[in-house]
Amino acid sequence: MVKKEIIAMLLAGGQGSRLGVLTDKVAKPAVAFGGKYRIIDFPLSNCINSDIDTVGVLTQYQPLRLHTHIGIGIPWDLDKNIGGVTILPPYEKIGDSEWYTGTANAIYQNLDYMELFDPDYVLILSGDHIYKMDYLSMLNFHKANKADITIATMPVPEDEAKRFGIVVADDDGRITEFQEKPKVPKSNLASMGIYIFSFKVLKESLLALSKEPGCDFGKHIIPYCHGKGQRLFAYQFNGYWKDVGTLRSYWEANMELIDLVPDFNLYEEFWKIYTGGIFIPPQFIGDSAIIEKSIIGNGCNIYGEVHNSVIGAGVIVGKGAVICDSILMNDVEIGQGSKVFRSILAENVKVGSGTILGQGTEDLNKEKPDIYNFGLCTIGEKSVIPDGVIIGKNTVVCGITDVEDYPDKVLQSGETLIKAGDKL
Repeated sequence: MVKKEIIAMLLAGGQGSRLGVLTDKVAKPAVAFGGKYRIIDFPLSNCINSDIDTVGVLTQYQPLRLHTHIGIGIPWDLDKNIGGVTILPPYEKIGDSEWYTGTANAIYQNLDYMELFDPDYVLILSGDHIYKMDYLSMLNFHKANKADITIATMPVPEDEAKRFGIVVADDDGRITEFQEKPKVPKSNLASMGIYIFSFKVLKESLLALSKEPGCDFGKHIIPYCHGKGQRLFAYQFNGYWKDVGTLRSYWEANMELIDLVPDFNLYEEFWKIYTGGIFIPPQFIGDSAIIEKSIIGNGCNIYGEVHNSVIGAGVIVGKGAVICDSILMNDVEIGQGSKVFRSILAENVKVGSGTILGQGTEDLNKEKPDIYNFGLCTIGEKSVIPDGVIIGKNTVVCGITDVEDYPDKVLQSGETLIKAGDKL
């Protein structure tokens, strides 16, 4: 046993179903972000910037790309002989085999891992948020208040409060009441899903609620500990934090990176975000190219126009093509003369020549209006879009398509095109 004061447990097994086809074949924390990164890079970078060098990453849904990206943790200096990063998928146990069924259940199933380090404190994190945070400041707050549990919180607009776990705290920050996604919130101080537990308290509560179906921190562990009269405190965070759980929030978070004065700055030296190296050539910008207010990844070949967009690594934009207000993930190819407006294209998408994406009326998506909305055109991974077709707004396309799939060469706004073998 090697003693560690604090270890982190990073929950990265989520499906991210509200991101639609972007997460059909990849876990949400492994989705590309900001032209260079993957979402999980942000909490991992926060850990090493906060001098937390022992991180268990709990994976489950579509984990291959996530495992490959993390590797042995070299980009984050987490390739340690003692501690470092450890991938923790569900595994078969004698007489008791199950998937992770809730956030707390996942942590409970890895008690043995935590006990290897005999920590005083355990930091619980989510793998699908975009933010920079010094966890040691939160730990110092936890210690100063002799807390059993500290919950990172931030104010949210009152009309959005019912989507979060809500805390009511006194002037000293002690939590007097906790509401999980209440219909009538009693405050606008929302839980960020980031917790520091004193390990003894965490272990006791996990064991006590081990039989609870789908055991979850917000629904079960926090109310249980509060009911026992344990010391719960709210640590108020005032920086940038975004849950990129919907296509709209994902698109907005990317677009915020290219503001003249971005709320979330990827370029500051003090708090760097690290990621796996992509060993590809530098960018090439053609003599007829126009680039305005955009992020362009390494290895791109730009011959057309890019405006107000985030372009991942290895993207090709053909001559005469125009990209506006869009996110193109790694290795997308845009044919000559094509136009892409307000769209999200997943990795390895190929768009033919003379094609238009994101043009049309604002009709609601007929199949999943709660997912495919905000006027976005969404194209799934490895999809092929043929020459000369038009795809409207609030649409989704996934699979290798040809001209015959588009009536009169048009996919109207609000329509869905998923080829056989793919899913919505």
